Formats: sequence, C-alpha cells, structure tokens
Amino acid sequence: MAGIVVVGAQWGDEGKGKVVDVFSAHADLVVRYQGGANAGHTLVVNGVKTVLHLIPSGVLHPKCSCMIAPGVVLDIEEVVKEIRDLKAAGVLTNSEQLKISDQCTVLLSYHRKLDAAREVAAGNEKIGTTGKGIGPAYEDRASRKAILFGDLFDRERLKGKLEASLKEKNFLIEKYYKQEPVEVEPLFNRLVELAAELEPYRSKDTSLVVHRALKAGKKVLFEGAQGTMLDLLHGTYPYVTSSSTITGSACIGTGIGPSVMQKIVGITKAYTTRVGSGPFPTEMNETLSERLRQEGGEFGATTGRPRRCGWLDLVALKYAIRVNGLTSLALMKLDVLSGHEKIEVCTAYRLDGVEIKELPVSSNDLSRVEPIYRTLNGWSEDLRNVRAIQDLPQAARDFIQFIATEVATPIDVVSVGPGREQTLWIKPLFS
Repeated sequence: MAGIVVVGAQWGDEGKGKVVDVFSAHADLVVRYQGGANAGHTLVVNGVKTVLHLIPSGVLHPKCSCMIAPGVVLDIEEVVKEIRDLKAAGVLTNSEQLKISDQCTVLLSYHRKLDAAREVAAGNEKIGTTGKGIGPAYEDRASRKAILFGDLFDRERLKGKLEASLKEKNFLIEKYYKQEPVEVEPLFNRLVELAAELEPYRSKDTSLVVHRALKAGKKVLFEGAQGTMLDLLHGTYPYVTSSSTITGSACIGTGIGPSVMQKIVGITKAYTTRVGSGPFPTEMNETLSERLRQEGGEFGATTGRPRRCGWLDLVALKYAIRVNGLTSLALMKLDVLSGHEKIEVCTAYRLDGVEIKELPVSSNDLSRVEPIYRTLNGWSEDLRNVRAIQDLPQAARDFIQFIATEVATPIDVVSVGPGREQTLWIKPLFS
C-alpha cells in the first residue's frame, strides 16, 4: 500500500503546498486530513500563483483526485470561493476531482466571530490565531454540538442544530463579548444556498474510498496543515493550533490504520519561521529577520502577517522527526540563504547553564533556552536556476549534508524557488 504523509516539521509555513503539488504528479489521490482555512498553501505553476486554504494542492493535476477528510473543519464560504476560483481558472472541471466528507465539521460565521472576540479580549495574552474560527469549530466537535457537512443537505435537521447552537453562542457573543448576535434565518438561508452548490462534491464515506484506493494499489498522498510545533498535544502549548498536526492525525483524520503509511516526509525550511506568539529559540535580530522576510516572502498566505524569522533549529527538527516518525526530509527555500557569508545552525540549547540536545516539552522552559550555534560557510551564488543537486555550490551541498548527518535523516528533496521546476530530487518519491 503506497500511502505517503506530508507533514510540517517546524511551526508551519514550511512549503507543504509546493511539495504536495510536486508529489501529486505521481499520485492518484490527495487527502487533506486536518486543520481548516487557517492554512495557506501557495503554489506557483508556470508563473501563475494559486493560494489554497482547504482544497488539497493536488487539484492542479487533472489526473489526481482530491479529498477533504473528516478531520478538517470546513469553512463553507471559503471552500465555495476556492471551488469557484478553480472552476473559473479551468482547473476544476468536474465534481469527481474533489470529494468532501459528510463527517467534516462545518465552520460558520459565529465561530469566526467568537475567535476574533477572544483574541481582542485576551489583549497582551492573545495566542495569535488567524481569527478564522478554527478553535471554536473544533470545540463544537469535541463537545458533540458540531454541524456536519452532511447536515447541510437535510434542511430540518440543519435548522434545528443551528437554533440550538446559536442559543449558547449568541449568549457569549452578546452578553460576554458585547457584540451583535448572529441571526438564525439569514445564516440558514445562506447555508441552503451554498449546500446546493456543494452537493456534487459530497461523499458519505471518504474513509472507505481511501481504503479501497490503497487496497487497489493506488498512490495516496496525505496532506496536513500547520506544523509539528503547533500540534495541540505536542507543540508549544498554549501557542498552538486547535488540532493535531503530526503524522498520527493523518490516520485519525482520515479513518485509516497506520500500517498503510509507506513514507512520512517532513517539510523544513533551510531556516525557521513562526507566526504569532510563543517561544522561538533561534529568532534573529530584526535586521536579519527583515532581510529573510523580504527575500523569502515571509508573509502569511492566510493573514498577510509578517513571519518571525530565525536560523535553522536542529533540536526542534529532531523532535519533529521523533514524534512524526519521519522517514525523510524535504528542504525548502535553500535559495533564500544565498548571499549570507556565514550561516548559523542551532545544534543544542543551554538551559539554566546546562547544555541540552532534546527539546523541552514545557513552553516556559523553551522560552528560557539559549541556542548553541554551529557556524557554516555561506554562498553567494543565485540558486534559482539550478536544476540538479551536483550543480549547487559546494557550500550549499555541505549545508545539506550537515543537516542530514546531524538529524540522521535523509534529505530527498531540495527546493530552490517557488516553481515546480525549481525542485531538485535526490531520491524518487515513489520507489
């Protein structure tokens, strides 16, 4: 069974969208298994940029089917917008290219309203969410009050669930956060309208579809959102997202067993970024950070927020390798480091005067560590037109080899730009 998971190995924004797009040329099915519209995957194909938030990156390959699995919280307005844009671009030509699970949690306007209100109320203690309503939507699922995608096609059930949900939500919105409540009728009417547009993409049991595809020998890619260090259970809590982002979530979010996973590919930049609040041991000074931000386009695809930038953190990367069971790495944005005479790589931390090489699980401890760096030679050459590993400058090849050796994990793919053609293969994906 050829199941391959693509997972972020840092704080998100590693370039998973590009990797999935490139890998999808060899896949039959791409499954998005967790997260919501807080994810932003930017793809550049033949110079044309496409930004996706919910629909898997494999949609740009006409022979590849795409699926949104139960683990995703589905922003109805966003997914309809993406479908319309892809249809207008001539990409999404029939409903068989995309299927959405009836078991997906539906994210609605009141989830976004609650999310934004909480961040404002938190003041300096805010988490730094995207304001997309992800947390409140997952809360509804956990408290067994969620409206599911399948509910949209039963008007009586939908109306009843909306009324029950808004009794509680409007109390919070109106009485606690002092904002205007959400009215049932306009929201219900809007959902009925959107449901008619989405019905062709409906699938009652996506788990069964994936199982049958794997059983038939199809090549299936599992695409996640965010990154390991934002995992709800294993990330830098509380500065995390609202779902599990690590490999195990591919099984849970899709409804398949772990034995089908052939490879688990971790995506890491040649440096590190994160968005929002929380500890970030290798964060650079603002001058260097702004340089990387401009050269690497480090602004959120979903929010446009500038990302915090830092040197590559191998302590955090080794943690990601361990908790995900990564079998290989894809190293992204190597080209962005061109022009740096020296490049720093964090190989250990110092905590309370003691050198450590394992990531502290406490965010409080992680916020107090001092990074210990190894300084490597940089390179001046522009890498964006390089098409083979052997054509990279020696310093760049040494950098790649140093990382692979330090983390004891092979690097199979290197990216030197946003385009598909700017992808260097060290080892084939499906072999």
